[in-house]
Order: sequence, then C-alpha cells, then structure tokens
Amino acid sequence: MKVAGFTIIKNAVINDFPILEAIRSILPVVDEMIVLIGDSSDETVALIESIGDPKIKIHHSVWDKQLRKGGSVLAVETDKAFALIDASFTWAFYIQGDEVVHEKYHASIKEACQQYAEDQEVQGLLFNYAHFFGTYDYVGDSRKWYAHETRIIRNNKSISAYRDAQGFRIGKTKLPVAAIDACIYHYGWVKSPEQMKKKQKQSATYWNDDTKMQEIIASPDYYDFTGFDSLEKFTGTHPNVMLERIKQKNWAIDLDISKKNFSFKNRVLYYFEKWTGIRPFDFRNHKIIRP
Repeated sequence: MKVAGFTIIKNAVINDFPILEAIRSILPVVDEMIVLIGDSSDETVALIESIGDPKIKIHHSVWDKQLRKGGSVLAVETDKAFALIDASFTWAFYIQGDEVVHEKYHASIKEACQQYAEDQEVQGLLFNYAHFFGTYDYVGDSRKWYAHETRIIRNNKSISAYRDAQGFRIGKTKLPVAAIDACIYHYGWVKSPEQMKKKQKQSATYWNDDTKMQEIIASPDYYDFTGFDSLEKFTGTHPNVMLERIKQKNWAIDLDISKKNFSFKNRVLYYFEKWTGIRPFDFRNHKIIRP
C-alpha cells in the first residue's frame, strides 16, 4: 500500500499561500508528492524547490483563463495533478495551498489508509475541517463553513475534482467514503487585511465575469473582516509546521465574537447544531458508508 500526495499552486509568493507548510504537513504520510505549478509571475518554483525533499516531483502547467466560472480552473488543474500519479499507488492525498494537517493526525491517517486499502467500496477518506478567519485565534463555526470534505481518494482515475475542487466525485455520483479521525486546518482566510484583498484581486480572474472582476479590482485595498456571521475562539494547538509563520504575524484584528449575524432561519439551525451536533439540510459532496 502506497500513498501519493498531490497539490496545485500558482503565485504562492504574491498571494502568501502557506504552501510550504501544506506540503511539509503531509510529507511524513506520503511516499511521493506531486506539485503541479501553474504559470506564475513570482518565485513560486524556487519556493517549492527550497523544500529540498526527494519525495517532491515538480510539474508545470498553464492555467486556462477562459475557465472563469466558479473556480472551475482549480478542478481542471487538480485533475491534471491527479493524472500524474502512477498506478502503483493505492491512495492519493490532495492538499490545497492553504490547508495544513496537524502532525497529531499522522498516525490515524496512515492507519485509515491501511485499514481501507482492500475495501474497494471505499473510494475516499473524509476529514473534519477547522476554518480559521482573520487571525490564527478564531475559527468559523457557522453553516457557511463546510464541516467535512474528502482529501484522500483512491487512485481511481474515474474520480475527478468537483466544481472548484472542494471535493471529488465519480461523474455526478457522490464519492462513497469512510469518515476518519483527522482534521484539515484551513488557513485561507488568515491574512492581513491588505494581503487578503490583494489575494482576492489576484484570484478574481478565475472566479468572475468581466463586470464582477472589475468591481473587485476597483474595491478598496483593504479587506473588512468584521462581516462574519459567527466565530469562536480557537483553543487547540496549531501544527508544528505553522509555528514560524504564526510567530511572524504582523497584523492585529479586533473581532467581537459575541456578535451573531444570522437570519432567523440560520440562527435556529445554528443553535440546533450546537445543542445536538446535527447539521440538517447540509450540502454534502460525499456519501459516508463507513462511519
């Protein structure tokens, strides 16, 4: 049983993606790491090369600027990276450029890969999610943040990325998965207000039509983090690979997390989930067959 990691990245330096931390966080789990680098206008290639691990295999791609609806180019590039994984691997571990795995989950991830290696009904392994927002001290706890997603898929080339590569499917069929005891830490919304707006403007090309793109580009160079619906304080520990980045944080954002900005319907659903642990009417990109 072998596991290959794979990821896509473009303009990691300009957009300050924690891609080094993302890759390093899964290197102890994988036997090979495919990194597909898009046509960047910064030093992304040198950044990835600086890791210096023989497991890493760098490939290059050109992103299609015509794929501008809903981030579909991310799915196309993800599928390209997945296609580069050799048939000798059982599993493929997908990590996005702003996602990190805590080392405390390495053992359970390896155990799950081994446990389900011969169980052909299981086509993916489902992770929990923690979405950080504004700073490393807050996580989103409302329904707008997806609670679970598939990040390890069987090396079955009929599987493809879905929509903006949030998850995976086989054609239009939801992936049958096993839920595992592991969590992805998503840091995509942790940046200074200036850097967050810069990232939004950089990525506008791949998400919007001309009108919306120009609206984003013309907006102030400062992201307003106060527009959240609900946050809670993070009380756990961050992955070791993130500690140096966290230490270098040079911005402060004062967020009043006692504030809950919900419609009546979402307020009812929010507190129902808090009381019961059940999230009704939740969009799921998967079908859990091994709880």
